[in-house]
Amino acid sequence: MTGARPLPASGQTRARLKSGAGSAGTAVVKIGGSLVSDRARLGAILAECADKAPVAIVPGGGPFADAVRTTQAQLGFDDRLAHRLALDAMGRMAEVFAAIEPRLPIAASPEAVAGTLAQGRSVIWDPVALKGGHPDIAESWEITSDSLALWLATRLGAGRCILVKSANLLSGTDPEILARDGLVDAAFPRFAAGYPGTILIHGPEALHERHAA
Repeated sequence: MTGARPLPASGQTRARLKSGAGSAGTAVVKIGGSLVSDRARLGAILAECADKAPVAIVPGGGPFADAVRTTQAQLGFDDRLAHRLALDAMGRMAEVFAAIEPRLPIAASPEAVAGTLAQGRSVIWDPVALKGGHPDIAESWEITSDSLALWLATRLGAGRCILVKSANLLSGTDPEILARDGLVDAAFPRFAAGYPGTILIHGPEALHERHAA
């Protein structure tokens, strides 16, 4: 939301992709899948991401992820499968975002994202490559697109990670409080502690307003 304060971040630095994409001017923007309820606003946010390149967009799973949760509750399969299906849900939302804003290509790995950013273009990340597993990412509902956005931002060396939510932020900006109140996933504080850049949480205002925060 407009006026949100940066979350505290530690000085810990993890390995980053050496593609030239990592810079203070690069941002990772997670766009919540719940924003699909407002087509005009979602389209405006995606258009501004394309205009303000280089931006890496991380899609939320939206109604596709909700369907995974519902089906898991009905059929009782384990969280490992649910996590991988939720990654698929993010991939389907990536396709929806690209259909809404055709200037945004989809990249299916952090390396491909970095390559597109290095060309000065914005890109949507499809996390399908994570379905094979990754030591940093537990296969459970504790990790959703919020923490994955921070993971990608750390990998890319992006200076900012912006989470765009469908509602205004009322709980402050401390990662532990956000996780406690269910505004981000349970793993978010751990990923925030490992990210050396600036983290911002916003409601669905126009990007030009948020970039001034």
